[in-house]
Amino acid sequence: NSSSGKFNWRGTLPSSTRGWGYTIEQLEAWWAEGRIATKRDGTPRMDGLIVYLDEKAGQAPQTIWQDLSRVTNTGSERLGYPTQKPEALLERILKASSNEGDLVADFFCGSGTTAAVAEKLGRKWIATDLGKFGIHTTRKRLIQIQRELKSTGKPFRAFEVLNLGRYERQAYLNVSGRLTGKQKEQALARKEQEFRDLILKAYRAEPLQSRSGVSPLSSRSDFFHGKQGGRLVVVGPINLPVGRLFVEEVITECRKRGASRVDVLAFEFEMGLFPAVLDEAKQKGIDLAPKTIPPEVFDKRAVEKGQVRFHDVAYIEVTPRFDKQDKLALTVELTDFSVYYSQGLVDSIAAELKEGKSEVVCELGKLIKISKDKQGVVTRDVLTKQWTDWVDYWAVDFNYESRKEIIKVERGTGLSGVQGHLPGLEPAQRELDLPANDFEERWTGAYIFENEWQSFRTRQCRDLELTTASHTYPKPGRYIIAVKVIDIFGNDTMTLLPITVG
Repeated sequence: NSSSGKFNWRGTLPSSTRGWGYTIEQLEAWWAEGRIATKRDGTPRMDGLIVYLDEKAGQAPQTIWQDLSRVTNTGSERLGYPTQKPEALLERILKASSNEGDLVADFFCGSGTTAAVAEKLGRKWIATDLGKFGIHTTRKRLIQIQRELKSTGKPFRAFEVLNLGRYERQAYLNVSGRLTGKQKEQALARKEQEFRDLILKAYRAEPLQSRSGVSPLSSRSDFFHGKQGGRLVVVGPINLPVGRLFVEEVITECRKRGASRVDVLAFEFEMGLFPAVLDEAKQKGIDLAPKTIPPEVFDKRAVEKGQVRFHDVAYIEVTPRFDKQDKLALTVELTDFSVYYSQGLVDSIAAELKEGKSEVVCELGKLIKISKDKQGVVTRDVLTKQWTDWVDYWAVDFNYESRKEIIKVERGTGLSGVQGHLPGLEPAQRELDLPANDFEERWTGAYIFENEWQSFRTRQCRDLELTTASHTYPKPGRYIIAVKVIDIFGNDTMTLLPITVG
């Protein structure tokens, strides 16, 4: 019965609940074109009509996309970032919501997938993240994309990596704008003390109670803030880098007390401070250990669980190699990256480690993997054999002072207009309402680091070049070379090297 579709066609007879949806003539035409799939015995399948995608009108994507594969463990895109998204997903989003030349922004960029796809699609982009690992992963990814685009003759743009503020610290120290000047000052002092207590807790240090019963900051006889394992602990300025004067003051206070061991905790240290001040302290009988306060101190859960890791400061050694033939040319060689990271937690971590588990820690400048088998036996494997094992990325700016950091400030403001507002003190509302022509450009006193040459490790290639390509200066003179190293923990260290060519 051809009208009901109940007919035997080329050996296939529909069941009682099914029928052919086309006439025999149409089926024969498709059969001749090879458009009917067959079963193993060569007879046609009931659902065997072959339809190609370019023959269909298609269907608009729904709100749930299930046709995109996630980044697999062995996929070429995989960077090892926990929340990495597939490029196909961002490509669909960007093509649907932007045109070539548009500006795309991702304020939680993670591994940088949005920026990477935007660069490939010819979009301008801004990518931000609070996590240094995310920024570092994104930087390496985009440099790799630049290299790929260059190798195929496609255009690409340079980009900058900028640190735009100490927002976590400022947010933590913020106080109510309704308080009077004196009240704000007192509230800010309490906040700073709470902040230091939090840092000491994260460092597992015991706070020192001042003799006067007030904050150690308010008395010169109570210079230090805590102690840990026989070492004094002092927390540096919250919104300023620790410089030579502060370190010299630490040494002086240690000698007054007859103390010989001290840890200096700070968010930032002045460039070029180490290793000279460490040697000076050692000559005066002081074992001084500078340690960088990590962003994790703002995570109270991490502090409570003892998961915050403080790292000692590293320093860089580089050597310029001048070209004997061309007096304006040179290369830069990375000759040492001195690391003295020590978390001091190996024994406690080994004791707390569950059977069958492992954890990687730092001790005396070495990366150690601690493992505990099911019988409770602890083994330690040293993962870093030489100084180069610590370097994940390094870059060179051959003329560091060529680009000043310029910002816009209200006309007529003094130095405070450059440095910004004190933490906890909100800007005046009138500044937010000023027209654009009431602002002027001002140099901050800093310079922008430009990655003119870089070498870094990837998952596919672990090799690292230790000497730059040759760089030729436009004219004889004195220049400042800046060298930046990012270690395997994402910590950023930079040094300046003055040179004269010509």
